[in-house]
Amino acid sequence: MKLLVTGGAGFIGSAVVRHAIGAGHEVVNLDALTYAACLDNVASVADSPLYSFVHADIRDRAALDAVFAAHVPDAVMHLAAESHVDRSIDGPGDFIETNITGTYNMLEAARAYWAAQGKPEAFRFHHISTDEVFGSLPADKSVRFTEDTPYDPRSPYSASKASSDHLVRAWYETYGLPVVLTNCSNNYGPYHFPEKLVPVIILGALAGKPLPIYGDGSNVRDWLYVEDHADALLLVLQQGQLGRSYNIGGENERTNLELVQTLCAILDELRPKSAGSYADQITFVTDRPGHDARYAIDPSRIRAELGWRPSVTVEEGLRRTVQWYLDNEAWWRALQDRAGVGERLGVKA
Repeated sequence: MKLLVTGGAGFIGSAVVRHAIGAGHEVVNLDALTYAACLDNVASVADSPLYSFVHADIRDRAALDAVFAAHVPDAVMHLAAESHVDRSIDGPGDFIETNITGTYNMLEAARAYWAAQGKPEAFRFHHISTDEVFGSLPADKSVRFTEDTPYDPRSPYSASKASSDHLVRAWYETYGLPVVLTNCSNNYGPYHFPEKLVPVIILGALAGKPLPIYGDGSNVRDWLYVEDHADALLLVLQQGQLGRSYNIGGENERTNLELVQTLCAILDELRPKSAGSYADQITFVTDRPGHDARYAIDPSRIRAELGWRPSVTVEEGLRRTVQWYLDNEAWWRALQDRAGVGERLGVKA
């Protein structure tokens, strides 16, 4: 297939680009190159004849129409989004414009293109979203998010993603645009932008800084290795049922404190300090406003219908991730001077 991937210079998007090209697909990477994007994320495939890059913004409808006309994709994988909850608390406007208006522009550009092509049956518009649209779960581990869980977003970020999900479903029901949707749990892995929890802890530990944990560290997340996620996304694109959504989870629930302690133990082994443990640097900070207590995905549908399961445990994936950051210092050092990186965000509420 020839895939149009939006946000392909970001964390999850670049994993999709690398995975798709490795599987023999052509990829057109459309990215606005905002603060969290980095073309080094796709350097390993940039010279492939299957890869091309377009610098464009999903808020620019004319640019999108031109990309569709020039590249004639067989499918769209829409990942471009503002995604950092703390930044959405400080500046929700960018999230509204990109995640809602940008998705509207993508849907309309895709619909016009699909119609002009004679509405080919094989065309797909795959919208990639988050489990945060479902809100917060109780501590009871028998309760998890399913595809039928009512939406209950709690932050400007999750509200904007919920809105985009609703738009995609509406374009399927109203216009017949052939869509599939996915909602994923927390991703981690190589090329994760340094403002997110896992790289914050790894890089802070190495720098001898305090390792900040919001509240008491009891918030629970389901952790999904990004390369497993990319594999699932390509599978849903190719085999998912039209109009259907699929929850993609790592089946790895951990509290934030447990996750940080695991990272510290791995660092103690791979890059030991001269004295003590990296866990000695853990510090608890004021929680962010509206911090959801627990996320956990029930992946029964994607497992039953498409036969997918994650390939690594969170311990295995975190070890790979820590080793990647130890081996790729030049990559993360180049990003540490970008706006907001290393600062405490999301406390204005």
